[in-house]
Amino acid sequence: MKRKIIYIACACQLYCSFALLSPAYGEEASQFLLKTSDTESTGEFTVTLQGKNVKDLYAYEAKFSFDASKLDVVKAVSKIEGFSVSPIVKNNEVTFAHTKMGKVEGEKGNLDIGSITFKAKKAGSTTVKWTSMKVVDHNLQNQSISLNEAADFTKIFSDLASHWAKSDIMQLVNKNIVEGMDDDHFAPDTNVTRAQFATLLAKALNLKSSSVQNPFSDVAAGAWYEDTVKKAYMAGLVNGIADGEFAPEKNITREEMTAMLLRAKGHATGMKVEDMTAGAAIRFSDEGAVSDWAKKVVALAVDSGLMNGRTAEEFAPQEQATRAESVVVLKRLLAGLGVK
Repeated sequence: MKRKIIYIACACQLYCSFALLSPAYGEEASQFLLKTSDTESTGEFTVTLQGKNVKDLYAYEAKFSFDASKLDVVKAVSKIEGFSVSPIVKNNEVTFAHTKMGKVEGEKGNLDIGSITFKAKKAGSTTVKWTSMKVVDHNLQNQSISLNEAADFTKIFSDLASHWAKSDIMQLVNKNIVEGMDDDHFAPDTNVTRAQFATLLAKALNLKSSSVQNPFSDVAAGAWYEDTVKKAYMAGLVNGIADGEFAPEKNITREEMTAMLLRAKGHATGMKVEDMTAGAAIRFSDEGAVSDWAKKVVALAVDSGLMNGRTAEEFAPQEQATRAESVVVLKRLLAGLGVK
């Protein structure tokens, strides 16, 4: 207990020295760099504080900025012997301080100084910046250095690690257009409903709300998709499957998804689907399975690169689309419209 009190007193002395002493180094400033464990992970990330050309590092105080809504600080560890003050997190900043003990020389040369581990709260990209480093030598002379070292991290959903659509999905996650089923799972191979795809299009194109009366008897008032289905209908993106019936909970087929996608392109470009022309006819072994009403939109989407076949030979028009497929075609649409 007595030793712990002594250590705390030393830590207080360290902080006081930062506040009261002025920089005394005349030599070339040391360099401080960030090294990352991985830029992509399903959970935790670690940044390592590295020093180059260090002269006499007896104690230090490092400050980092980060988005506290996206990251938690898990731990901070110094690679130098001595006493560390637990990381102090305030708003979007974390401060980590450490001091050696006793009458000893400070560290010299190139070395790993310490590390901080963060845990991502949700999927998406974020940045950690090392903003300042205060160093104290063994004579308790200090120097304050402004830094602009940054490390970017992306938390991916655990079920996307080796998925073919990972890159496109994460791009739209970072644009806040698509979300996971929860913080850790995207469920890329599950089916997507007609209401869900209409909602994706409405969000991606930033469709405006409308006071028009709901045209579909099966889109219930207060349903989570009521507003977005109305937006999509008013923009001409969706039709019902029958008079007054939208079938919002029905899994969308690939040809239905293609039709909504082409109408979305038409809305964004001001060109009606009826006025669009395709350079080539459908060339899939199952083109006979494409519904008559969908033949033109499938041809247009394939010709423009918005849609590919499910395989090289088959378009699979009547198969149900997956969440991964819906995100990939949406990303292609936005890229074609020049949306970054």
